[in-house]
Amino acid sequence: MSDRIEKFKYAGEKADRLDKFLVTCLPEFSRARLQGLIDNGFVSINGVPAKKTGQSIESGAEIEVRIPPPVPSGLVGEDIPLDIIFENDDLIVVNKPAGMVVHPAAGHASGTLVHAVLGYDPDMEGIGGEERPGLVHRLDKETSGLIVLAKNERAHRWLQDQFRLRLVEKTYLALVDGKPPTPTGRVEASIGRDPSHRKKMAIVPAGKGRESVSEYKTLESFKEHTLLEFHPFTGRTHQIRLHCQFLGCPIVGDSIYGKKHISAEIKRHFLHAARLKIILPNETTPRLFEADLPDELKKVLDEVRN
Repeated sequence: MSDRIEKFKYAGEKADRLDKFLVTCLPEFSRARLQGLIDNGFVSINGVPAKKTGQSIESGAEIEVRIPPPVPSGLVGEDIPLDIIFENDDLIVVNKPAGMVVHPAAGHASGTLVHAVLGYDPDMEGIGGEERPGLVHRLDKETSGLIVLAKNERAHRWLQDQFRLRLVEKTYLALVDGKPPTPTGRVEASIGRDPSHRKKMAIVPAGKGRESVSEYKTLESFKEHTLLEFHPFTGRTHQIRLHCQFLGCPIVGDSIYGKKHISAEIKRHFLHAARLKIILPNETTPRLFEADLPDELKKVLDEVRN
């Protein structure tokens, strides 16, 4: 696959920064990606390689950008079944099963969602990054439900912006031990690394971590459990699990942030990404995607109802 060449002419009345101008010309690329192209000599001004990202350009300047093809990740696609909820030329929406890791990491060199997606569509290799092709958000290994992956750079940039600007509406279902202080509520708490256990996250003092915000409401109340609907506005690692712990009602089956003795017959934590409302590339009206509770979680609900 050969390099893609794009040529632009700056027509502004006043001088402007090169990287700022290119963001408007190539909206499918992040500013960081464009800065990388400039730093690596892929951008020229009037036939001369650009010296720096913030280089000033004058009216009439001719800009050429050479865009190399995606870098092969070295990952090999695997023939793993996928529950595809929706697909078009720009993206794929998958209902991820519990137990599947989203992307390769230490201890998970194969069998991930990324391996499955590359097995289904090898052309996604390198989209958005070498090791995480197509990914714009994540789900924990034991969390089931909806996840969206981009199939090209333009869609990847679009979807990233949707999540960054908090335009995506995410709905999770969680069965918790006990009940929250109020039937509905909002949690605002910073999340950072647990100072005592570096592999865990924790609620930390403001300024020590990253802002995290969720809203919840009670769907059903049982004798010892509550079924909650969560709407996270930020996407921090383990956010809903930590917010449930913070509320004093940890998620059933959560081996890290939950009770030591599991209160139901379950081999995973009861957290499911049930709905995803998002505006797709080239569209103006949000689409709603839904994924039913897996059978093993329905069985747990039936048991706590009786």
